Amino acid sequence: LALAAATVPAQAECLSDLQAAALVANYLNKTPAANPEGLNDADGACTRAKVNRFLVQQTGDKAIGYKAGLTNPAVQKRFNASAPVWGVLYAPMLLPNGATVDAAFGARPLFEADLLVRVSDVRINQAKTPEQVLQSIDQVFPAIELPDLVVQAPPRLNGAAIAAINVGARYFVVGAPIEVQRTPQFANALATMKVLVMGGGEDLDSGFGRDVLDHPLNAVAWLAADLQKQGLALKKGDLVSVGSFSKLLPPKPGLKVEVQYQGLPDNPTVSVSFR
Repeated sequence: LALAAATVPAQAECLSDLQAAALVANYLNKTPAANPEGLNDADGACTRAKVNRFLVQQTGDKAIGYKAGLTNPAVQKRFNASAPVWGVLYAPMLLPNGATVDAAFGARPLFEADLLVRVSDVRINQAKTPEQVLQSIDQVFPAIELPDLVVQAPPRLNGAAIAAINVGARYFVVGAPIEVQRTPQFANALATMKVLVMGGGEDLDSGFGRDVLDHPLNAVAWLAADLQKQGLALKKGDLVSVGSFSKLLPPKPGLKVEVQYQGLPDNPTVSVSFR
């Protein structure tokens, strides 16, 4: 039996400590890293845990919440994935509305329209529906995510590999908080809002709230359930990024991007400029 097992080709597995540390070094140096190849979901989760452990060791950064990724079917299709994934957010990732950042802010920089929510009650961990999630959050924030796919060949990434690279979390440009109204009308506004991405005097892309798992708060319910599988839980004060309402787009020096959330109170906007 042992002899037979020895002849089986080696399977991909969780990145070694050395490989995970190298990935973090690439991330911190903003240089393309080797692609994690052939990982299954368990390998991706195991690698993500190592990557985040080394990241905190290197930076001392404080975790402030989570990022749900691949919550938009169009983005899932791009990366040949069938389910969402998640990563960890850290305090230095948050930038103020109107921030100016380098167009080359990462190894593989992109931008997309996003939304953050703030947890106000640990009962969110039992939430199954958008209405239940709404009872346990107190603020939503319009946001432009500035992800970094970090690897040498982003088109080869799949869901497990995206989990392994902490879902490409790099920066979020965050708008003014909107106080949550725990009403059917507010829940409906989150689903039906039109999210318009503008830049360089033209409309770059648009989407709707429902493009994220039929309702953006479904991403939070999915995250809470998946965290529990890893022995983790959302805490009061955690921020959660729900995922993308737009295509992943490349930044260019001199481009100012503005995202408007038509249908939320006061139709808020958030902007970032690239130098």
